[in-house]
Amino acid sequence: MSGAGGMRPRGALWGAVGRRALSAGGAPAPPQPFEAIPSLGRGRWLNLLRLWRRGGSQRFHLRMQDAFRSLGPVYRERVGTYDCVNVLLPRDAAQLFRAEGDFPRRMGIEAWSAHRRLRNHKCGLFLLNGPSWRSDRLALNPALLSPAGARRFLPLLDAVARDFAAALGRRLRQSPGGTVTIDPHPLLFRFTLEASSYALYGERLGLLGGGAAPGGAQRFLGALEAMLRTTPPLLFLPPPVLRLLPPPLWQEHLRAWDTIFQHDTGGQWRAQGTGGALGATWGALGTLGVSVGAMGCRWGAGVLLYVLGVPWGGRRLSAPCWPWGFLKDTGGGVLGSPLGDPQPPPPPPNTPFAPRRLYPVGVTVQRYPARDVVLHNYRVPAGTLCQVGLYAMGRSPAVFPHPERYDPWRWLGNGDNSFKALAFGFGARQCIGRRLAEAEMMLFLIHVLRNFSIEAVSTEDIPTVFRFILMPETSPLLTFRSLN
Repeated sequence: MSGAGGMRPRGALWGAVGRRALSAGGAPAPPQPFEAIPSLGRGRWLNLLRLWRRGGSQRFHLRMQDAFRSLGPVYRERVGTYDCVNVLLPRDAAQLFRAEGDFPRRMGIEAWSAHRRLRNHKCGLFLLNGPSWRSDRLALNPALLSPAGARRFLPLLDAVARDFAAALGRRLRQSPGGTVTIDPHPLLFRFTLEASSYALYGERLGLLGGGAAPGGAQRFLGALEAMLRTTPPLLFLPPPVLRLLPPPLWQEHLRAWDTIFQHDTGGQWRAQGTGGALGATWGALGTLGVSVGAMGCRWGAGVLLYVLGVPWGGRRLSAPCWPWGFLKDTGGGVLGSPLGDPQPPPPPPNTPFAPRRLYPVGVTVQRYPARDVVLHNYRVPAGTLCQVGLYAMGRSPAVFPHPERYDPWRWLGNGDNSFKALAFGFGARQCIGRRLAEAEMMLFLIHVLRNFSIEAVSTEDIPTVFRFILMPETSPLLTFRSLN
């Protein structure tokens, strides 16, 4: 994979950072004050203007990668209302998560919360913090994160994956030569939205039948795109400033969320068999889960297909059982007998597949430490926003030798892989849709690889943009051929 953007840290600066951690006698040096952390830029509002300029908010992940390259593995940045400490190395991520406390808190999204207040909607799990977050989270964990809960939605996801393979097969049979070269992302978005909605709400949307999506679903798809596109410019602004923004941006953001919520509250996609506070929480979770989750799974599935279509060492990775060897263990091989398939060999422990490293859906994981914490020998006060740069970490030679290489075997050795695989977050606040997303992508790959060969038209690195989640700037074209 050429041009993957492997970082080349500036040795003099990074060496100085490392030397500061030791005193003259070789003993650990006392932590330095918060103010000594290398800083990117000076004025918080000037930094925000720079982030906005020429679509700079869409380059947020690349800007962070450049900052680590120039300032070292920890730096401080003030942007709008936020004062952030950004870290790169797994050991600093470990220190941060040890200080997260009983109610892990991540960066809020004021634009989303403002919409809820304006429309008198409940915030739901994604936007909650503190005891209210914990009580709702504990109520939902058994249904979404436990292996027993995962088994209940596996048949639903499997049915949608089979339908996707059948629909693609029909398209190939109608194509001259039995091949088709397409941008797969529109189809993948339909698949992930159909699968997530079916698993969460028990209802099919009819997105895989070919032709245009049903009118309501098409409006929903457009609203998701608009919501994610308008979120990054609004991330670091306080509520009073949101109301003063040029009408097109803020109003478009509000209209997008209104359309998304209309589908949920209108009863088209609602949770089954829940009631009271839990039902309301599930509903708000579903709105966010279906929107951000479907977009993220679409991107993840697209990258997986691209990786499968690129020749590695003279061969393509399209063996029928390929997914099992390279997906992270989701807890006891839950995808075997419930679907009537032969039990696959258990995946090796701690083996997340490379696309999550090179192309993470979320480019950072955030926490506000509940107590003072030392990150790379700097004392960071409790309550400071801290971010682990996942995109930059995955491409850093200081963390992954030859980061541009697709090498799943790097996870199978005896090296320490702790806190290097954080695509779904960590701990009590890890993504609650993790099992759903992993199962969705596993089943998708199983049915696609059983029926089709895949070839990438180009082997260049996929250009990406930040639209709250990482997305392709230009989608790679893939050629599908039927194996049947």
